[in-house]
Amino acid sequence: MAPTPNELPCQKTTLTDMRTSKVADVEVVLVTGGAGFVGSHTIIELLNVGYQVVVVDNCLTSKPPRKGETLPAVLRRVQDITGMNLDFHMVSLLDRQALRKVFLLYKVDVVIHFAALKAVGESVKRPLDYYHNNLTGTITLLQVMSEVGCKRLVFSSSSTVYGSAQYFPTDEEHGTGVGITNPYGRSKYVCEQIMKDLTVADKEWRVVLLRYFNPVGAHESGLIGDDPLGVPVNLMPYLAQCAVGRRDVVHVFGGDWDTPDGTCVRDYMHVVDLAKGHNAALAKVSDKKFTGAKAYNLGRGKGISVLEMISAFSKACGKEIPYKIVGRRRGDVRRTTCSGTLAEKELSWKSSRTVDDMCRDVWRWQSKNPNGYE
Repeated sequence: MAPTPNELPCQKTTLTDMRTSKVADVEVVLVTGGAGFVGSHTIIELLNVGYQVVVVDNCLTSKPPRKGETLPAVLRRVQDITGMNLDFHMVSLLDRQALRKVFLLYKVDVVIHFAALKAVGESVKRPLDYYHNNLTGTITLLQVMSEVGCKRLVFSSSSTVYGSAQYFPTDEEHGTGVGITNPYGRSKYVCEQIMKDLTVADKEWRVVLLRYFNPVGAHESGLIGDDPLGVPVNLMPYLAQCAVGRRDVVHVFGGDWDTPDGTCVRDYMHVVDLAKGHNAALAKVSDKKFTGAKAYNLGRGKGISVLEMISAFSKACGKEIPYKIVGRRRGDVRRTTCSGTLAEKELSWKSSRTVDDMCRDVWRWQSKNPNGYE
């Protein structure tokens, strides 16, 4: 349960020397879901270029602060990596009053919105939870932002909005909203539509929609990485936990897909590359010539199958990861591969890290932290 507004935990930020900041005028970035995998890596990049960061997270899918501590373990490690402090509030986006309190404590300039339930397979089993959390939370956030006059937003969207894509690599001209196979993807699509409608109604809004493909990897320090609660629902953390003995075998969902080896093909990219993409998106929404809402794909543009990734990770960790092919999982699609041409042209962003880099960094993280943040 989120604390009442008067009980909000707050760790004050002290920037070392604002005069030497790489950001000319230090801006306050509110990061929703910042204790998560992508959020925590993005915060490192934000702090490294001089932004002041405020995090709100209900820790529903990440580990909360330990008793007597003000920050979750992942954010304490972010501070260790960067040498910078950040502010954290354990608040749900569904708690309008508490969220508004956070905005009023700071002069928030721009928001990066990560907070969402995000497991494709789980969304098929729990659609009401996904729609309530992802849609109601987003609407509440947008309403509060409107009230306080903060109208710049970078939204964590997904390639799932393309449904079962009709061509590859898939670019931003591809239709969205048709053939989406799971409630998670539909929730992201509806959020995009809400934001587009909002920017039509109010020309002061500037929104970048970042359509992620498949982020994996970990920070090169080995201090932070993907540490899901419970049994992992994504391939890479499951592989990593198998490698350290926490899981016995990787289940591969379907070996009869129309792909070269029969397993699903995904466009995996390194989470640090993705994190840097958010800095590029912030620069876009800070450009006063930019108006409305615009979508950009973030990915490598290269597909790799599940079996190929298992092989690559086995090489990185020095042991064969056992796997078993089982039935298809509801909500999955055959292939995702993106065109990143638009992001490269307009955001000056391009993924640079390889699959070997991803596997190496995940193994470094998991081998140094076999039980995650425990």
